[in-house]
Amino acid sequence: MSEQRKELRVSAIENGTVIDHIPSEKLFLVIKILGLDHFDSPVTFGSNLESKKFGKKGIIKVSNKYFKDDEVRKIALAAPNATLIIIKNYEVIEKKSVQLPDAFEGIVKCVNPKCITNQQNVLQKFQIIDKEDLKLHCVYCEKFTKKENFEFL
Repeated sequence: MSEQRKELRVSAIENGTVIDHIPSEKLFLVIKILGLDHFDSPVTFGSNLESKKFGKKGIIKVSNKYFKDDEVRKIALAAPNATLIIIKNYEVIEKKSVQLPDAFEGIVKCVNPKCITNQQNVLQKFQIIDKEDLKLHCVYCEKFTKKENFEFL
């Protein structure tokens, strides 16, 4: 009896972006914070896929979408080891790792309920003080926020 190999193939995208190497437990967070659950073009994702680098990973293919800098910063905060693959006419045009910025605005909420950003209409501003463990410092109230306490806006 011969053994047949079965594979499920996902069609290639003509134009768009593939977000690869997302930790599986962060996959749905990335979909949510990028608003892909309300996106009009096709979005394909896979979770708990084998990864030689990370063991398990998630992947998202987004047709007809190229992410802006503020969106890439969101990806970097949720999935610091993610890779963006830019596709045009079915060809890989660019492949790059996301980079954590030194500072950013308006992506996560300050954990301090008394912070001015939670009391008034003031844009949240943070400095990243530990890129390894993802620790943030609010520039207004000076409270620290660890990655397990991130509340994405």
